[in-house]
Amino acid sequence: MPEVRDTENPECSTSYNYETIGEHIEPTTTEHVDPVVEQVEPVVDPVVEQVEPVVEHVESGATETTGRYSLPPRSNRGVPPKRYSPERETRNSRYPVANMVDGNLSNSAKAFVASLYTEQIPNSVKEAQGKKNWEEAMEVEMRALIKNNTWEKCILPKGKKTVGCRWVYSIKYKPDGSIGRYKARLVAKGYTQTYGIDYSETFSPVAKMDTIRVLFSVAVNKDWPLHQFDVTNAFLHGDLTEEVYMEAPPGFSRGFKDGEVCRLKKSLYGLKQSPRAWFGKFTLAMKEYGYRQSNADHTLFLKRRNGLVTCLIIYVDDMIITGDDVEEITQLKRNLFSKFEMKDLGNLKYFLGIEVLRSKRGIFICQKKYVLDLLAETGLIDCKPADTPMVVNHNLHMELNGKLADRERYQRLVGKLIYLSHTRPDIAYAVGVVSQFMHQPQVAHMEAAQRILRYLKGTAGHGVLFKTNGHLNVELYTDADWAGDKGNRRSTSGYFSLVGGNLVTWRSKKQKVVALSSAEAEFRGIARGLSEVLWIRKLLVDIGFSQKGPSKVMCDNTAAIQISENPVQHDRTKHVEVDRHFIKEKLEKGIIELPYVASKDQLADILTKAVNGNAFSSCLSKLSIGDPTTQLEGECQK
Repeated sequence: MPEVRDTENPECSTSYNYETIGEHIEPTTTEHVDPVVEQVEPVVDPVVEQVEPVVEHVESGATETTGRYSLPPRSNRGVPPKRYSPERETRNSRYPVANMVDGNLSNSAKAFVASLYTEQIPNSVKEAQGKKNWEEAMEVEMRALIKNNTWEKCILPKGKKTVGCRWVYSIKYKPDGSIGRYKARLVAKGYTQTYGIDYSETFSPVAKMDTIRVLFSVAVNKDWPLHQFDVTNAFLHGDLTEEVYMEAPPGFSRGFKDGEVCRLKKSLYGLKQSPRAWFGKFTLAMKEYGYRQSNADHTLFLKRRNGLVTCLIIYVDDMIITGDDVEEITQLKRNLFSKFEMKDLGNLKYFLGIEVLRSKRGIFICQKKYVLDLLAETGLIDCKPADTPMVVNHNLHMELNGKLADRERYQRLVGKLIYLSHTRPDIAYAVGVVSQFMHQPQVAHMEAAQRILRYLKGTAGHGVLFKTNGHLNVELYTDADWAGDKGNRRSTSGYFSLVGGNLVTWRSKKQKVVALSSAEAEFRGIARGLSEVLWIRKLLVDIGFSQKGPSKVMCDNTAAIQISENPVQHDRTKHVEVDRHFIKEKLEKGIIELPYVASKDQLADILTKAVNGNAFSSCLSKLSIGDPTTQLEGECQK
């Protein structure tokens, strides 16, 4: 230990140990020695600076004296320095999600988006307890159930089983985007029911998303309003004929004695027969008001009066009303409010998890919140974005000795991606590919599904834009990738259908049989697309807009077009003879026509195979798929 001499007091020197910095050391007084200092590590010159020994902390401003050595005042005396524990700072993401979802929305739209994304919805009773808003929502639901005489308490008979129940929470928004009310719903666990004992018929039609998109295109071209309504406790309006027993509601079991259960007298959410009972009662009410069901979609109710039309489409308890008959829409509102307990949600903004923005330039639908929630759930919120949902020449198939992935996680992820494709046709092909391996997913398949999430990270706000084009003509682009599946060499066909110049339906699906030629694969694709055209034309006729001319079915395969128009090539078409006669019949009736379109202009190409980024972006821009916040006015700013 080297000695450091006090130059001011030559009779005293202080011994200081450099290896114990940060510890409390009492200075020791030694006899005076020569200024020769022993050379140790670190090397200290004979003349060194005055080093302050570390002593106990003293108050600021005070002076501590040790022997004949006066220590200067210091507030942090005795506190070890932080030499080996630097403060850790959270590493910022290289790809922050905020950069991917920025837009130029108006103030009202920003308020709606903020309330939509910031409010946390509980997943269980434990999470809801202690939060005033959710506790009040559960109390309101229980009062409604008791008022409606939904059940009666009784002792469970011998030989009978009970159905469990749980709480499901959601938030309803006002037309201005602010929170309207917190909603708690008691849902029965219908998956525990037994067929023939506590339920029989279960069928209940729900609105097709394709029908809703067709209505959007009609509404934007005809400048129709879009009103949204919600039926409060819709399923409670249905009568229950079966004998069903349910457990006490979670969190409200204090009023039940031991062995007491609920015998249901009214249908409840979650029961297998509840949707059918509710829809049957709603259908009878709509027919009383003079409405009829569309033959193309039984959830669409129509009424014509004085050359005007009113449309109502319902999905369980959420409904959209549109049309050009203002008086009839007002009367329908009064009738429904008198018959059922309903909520007027104003202009359509949020429907089935789909965000709807409208301006003078068009209607835009997307699922940005759904995408962000999915990225957060999978832990990929800070991932590096990808430019396409799937790599070119991916060659995905079932490998012989491939490493298996978590099947439950894979199925849950792909299921959510399938629902997301309702507003994201750009991922339709990729989702169709990964959904083929649900039974036994491998690591390569999981990586492909995660690439779709990486693509969604960079395109979270993308969706479909419906613009005013001044017509309601039906067009269809159809394409097929011959023998594109490396596993079984089946072809993949896909189509885009447009109404009034707006994209309304799309599909990407692997064909059921192996095609022997590219012409055969394209031919089968035309037949599937033709079925979609016929359905859309039928729906438009029900609404009141008949097609004046044939619908164009765009195809880039000349052989398939010639087979459709030439009936003599029987040797090449005997294995697809039914499809050939089907197409030929519609051509002769003038329902469709088959113009040739160049492959570079074939928009359905992205539904049959993975393409590069430039071709992918070009097709999306032509279909008005993207983030249009730079184009819209009203809901969005320039």
